[in-house]
Amino acid sequence: MVEGGVIKADKTEFTECFRTIGRTPYILRLAFSAGIGGLLFGYDTGVISGALLYIKDEFKEVDRKTWLQETIVSMAVAGAIVGAGLGGWLNDKIGRKPTIIIADVLFFIGAIIMALAPVPWVIILGRIFVGLGVGMASMTSPLYISETSPTRIRGALVSTNGLLITGGQFLSYLINLGFTQVKGTWRWMLGVAAVPAFVQLILMLSLPESPRWLYRKDKVSEAEAILASIYPPEELEEEMKALKASIESERAEEGSDGGGNMLSKIKQAWGSQVFRRGLYAGVTVQVAQQFVGINTVMYYSPTIVQLAGFASKSTALALSLITSGLNAVGSIVSMMFVDRHGRRRLMIISMVGIITCLVVLAIVFYQAAAHAPKISLAESTHFGVNSTCSAFTSAQNPATWNCMTCLKAASDCSFCANKGNELHPGACLMNTNGLKAACHGEHRVYFTEGCPSKFGFLAVILLGAYIISYSPGMGTAPWIVNSEIYPLRYRGIGGGIAAMANWTSNLIVSETFLTLTQAFGSAGTFLLFAGFSIIGLVSIYFLVPETKGLPIEEVEHMLEKGFKPRFLGRVKEENKISEA
Repeated sequence: MVEGGVIKADKTEFTECFRTIGRTPYILRLAFSAGIGGLLFGYDTGVISGALLYIKDEFKEVDRKTWLQETIVSMAVAGAIVGAGLGGWLNDKIGRKPTIIIADVLFFIGAIIMALAPVPWVIILGRIFVGLGVGMASMTSPLYISETSPTRIRGALVSTNGLLITGGQFLSYLINLGFTQVKGTWRWMLGVAAVPAFVQLILMLSLPESPRWLYRKDKVSEAEAILASIYPPEELEEEMKALKASIESERAEEGSDGGGNMLSKIKQAWGSQVFRRGLYAGVTVQVAQQFVGINTVMYYSPTIVQLAGFASKSTALALSLITSGLNAVGSIVSMMFVDRHGRRRLMIISMVGIITCLVVLAIVFYQAAAHAPKISLAESTHFGVNSTCSAFTSAQNPATWNCMTCLKAASDCSFCANKGNELHPGACLMNTNGLKAACHGEHRVYFTEGCPSKFGFLAVILLGAYIISYSPGMGTAPWIVNSEIYPLRYRGIGGGIAAMANWTSNLIVSETFLTLTQAFGSAGTFLLFAGFSIIGLVSIYFLVPETKGLPIEEVEHMLEKGFKPRFLGRVKEENKISEA
């Protein structure tokens, strides 16, 4: 008999989640309280996109140096790499609950440091603290939810963490938009994150530890008491029997009670074929999740919207709010279908949509650059001879220049659109506050990131389609897979390694995005991500098994047999759950 009795995966329905929660509201309390870690994860990774626009206004060195902008964004990701690895160790050492509480403290400290930062390096310090919290929360919250959820609705409940991540990102854009006219703008945007961190800390103090971790530590009576509040009496006995059998099997295999230092545990884990196969799948989906380029959209969404031709910060933030909202909607779709159609199938369908959108986006941005407004010498000298960008005046063939040529020529060049029509030839100016004010004073539009384009609105629509393709599959399924694919004794280690792979990939992508757009243009950058996505799709097809409807202990049995891919993740009959 497997954990939780016989579960028929193909009968799992999203409505079962509502029925179960209706009978046992305590389950929702556990999932939601832990899921606030996902909200913080989403908020702190999303808020920087809007805050960066105003940080550049206050600190001119940030505006001038692309690497400094990338560092402010990416230091949270660097912190998350360390936090994920540390979180994996803490999860096994002190438990899931204390690890989440430590993450909350780090979130709170980081938010306060950023809000009070007098110089850019202090913002970076605060981002590192926040990143440590994000790394811990990113792998601990879904793990805690998974281990306190009934098997038949585990996928839907772990998806609440994904919903709260996307909800946090949506909230960050909403708050960014709300603070655009408030004194202190970016300080409020970054400091607000302290509030949900404090709320979760208070909630977690009243919640229990994971019953599976407690049982592993020989606290059997405590584990049984918690499971009794989750499972009905007729299922509790079978749940306890399955948990006991699983842990006894683990201890027989490892020949000890699981002690030893982290290095020896990692070496021991790597010696397990089941762990290695699970890790291949877990790392594959986490790396693929990042190399589709999602966090370039989440971290730099307003900048991308400006690259598409919308110069106004408030307009860029408002349009970014739409894409972030679609991300949250996609998470709800995932909750509805992940337990019905499976994790693997959703990821494969998601990747096909992502690749299509990235290729079309590349075409649109290429056309936008090719049809950018021309540069007019008369317009460029309109604000005074010394106002013209020096790169333009010294160019050998200025007649061939357009807006995109001007902006790429030097970091101190800007484009002031024609007063009558933004798509008509405009001015290539020095990028100074005085000339910006003069351009706005004549009711013109001032561009520093992108150029006026008739393709701009189409680019925003495609960004929305990209998010819709990403969120239900690649947005949530990788975290679900990683919460259930490792043996219990190695779950902290496996989840920590996979989360570190996720955040390392995230760091590479976010730290290089602006540099890539300068080197290859927006079109080339999106095409590069499309290539990475194709590699990710192939890897998922061959390495990632379906875990839909499988009790956690049964996942181990499947990995022992090995995984052979079938179209859209249909598992072979021998991999389905056997009845006792």
